[in-house]
Amino acid sequence: MRNVIFVAPFFAETTLRFLDAVAALPGVRTGLVSQDPLDRVPEGLRARLDAHYRVSDGLVASSILEGVDAIRGRWGSLDRVVGALEELQVPLAEIRDHLELPGMRAEAARNFRDKARMKEVLRAAGLPCARHGLAHTADQAREEARHLGFPLIVKPPAGSGARSTFRIETPTDLDACLRAMPPSPERPALLEEFVVGEEHSFDSVAVGGHIVWHSINHYLPSPLEVLREPWIQWSVLLPREVDDARYDGIRQVAGGALAALGMDTGMSHMEWFRRPDGSVAISEVGARPPGARFVNLISHAHDFDLFAAWARLVVFGQFQPPERKYAAGVAYLRAQGSGVRIARVRGLDRIQDAIGPIIREARLPQPGQKASGTYEGEGYILVRHPETQVVKDALSRIISQVRVEVEAA
Repeated sequence: MRNVIFVAPFFAETTLRFLDAVAALPGVRTGLVSQDPLDRVPEGLRARLDAHYRVSDGLVASSILEGVDAIRGRWGSLDRVVGALEELQVPLAEIRDHLELPGMRAEAARNFRDKARMKEVLRAAGLPCARHGLAHTADQAREEARHLGFPLIVKPPAGSGARSTFRIETPTDLDACLRAMPPSPERPALLEEFVVGEEHSFDSVAVGGHIVWHSINHYLPSPLEVLREPWIQWSVLLPREVDDARYDGIRQVAGGALAALGMDTGMSHMEWFRRPDGSVAISEVGARPPGARFVNLISHAHDFDLFAAWARLVVFGQFQPPERKYAAGVAYLRAQGSGVRIARVRGLDRIQDAIGPIIREARLPQPGQKASGTYEGEGYILVRHPETQVVKDALSRIISQVRVEVEAA
């Protein structure tokens, strides 16, 4: 019997799917450390958990360790402590170091989590990434901006999912950003060269320091543009031709990047650019599964369960590479207008008539639903087909024909 503790600060839908996958593993006793109360876990899943401990802060190592120690004391031993969130990777690694458990160590986790440190590691290894600078004061930020030139990107060193990330066009824009979010030694600002080109992701699994499987996505358009324009409905495309020669550039550097950062066995999410001249630049890498429904998307493209595969990977160190059987894509439905609640959704009937047979999964916005204000929007439609062009055309049809209209509360 292998004793495993899963850490989940809050019970978001995707987090519960990862927890469910761990609890379903044969020969595994599953404990849960969370900030949310146990009664928020669905009853069927709750019945399969062997222990639970509620902590005051599910993102702080010392608080998590209190729960881990309590469950470990009851069981007498512990084999793994795991979690899927970006914000958890450093605290979980610190706990592994403290308890001498297998898995990513804190030194490597910080390489992935701290994006300024990450770029220093990548640059020292001779790997292509955007030029950058770290600023602890407003004057440092202005000096770094002079070196980098405009436009540039400003974001927190430990951000994820393009949150709190801004494109700065002019010194005036930079001054406004610095007034709104003044950098400090405790909360520095990361300034980056604005890379022009196509944006993609490279999601991969490594076992024993070697990449054994990967998936490549296209962002249509880039996440930064989506954040700048709240009305934009966007999509992500997984081409069936994942081994196409046009992706050789990222394949040639991805393994070295993960090795330099310290990836041994685990899943990672790498964002990268193809410049107009064909060269590649690594943007940033997370030592965890991707968000924004990418795990669902990859599962449909390969006709397998990536949630279950991730659980086997982090608990047993095993991964069976799947075959890419389909192209797949997801379109994110975002509210149009300045209201706070959804009034109506237009165009769904036409979409159902046109592409209904290739829709595999959907969450449709509902009238009365509160607008989320997030880049993932108020709902999504996921499609798949053996031909990449069919999926690409379907995504274009969805984002151009579906309209989520909002109204005042």
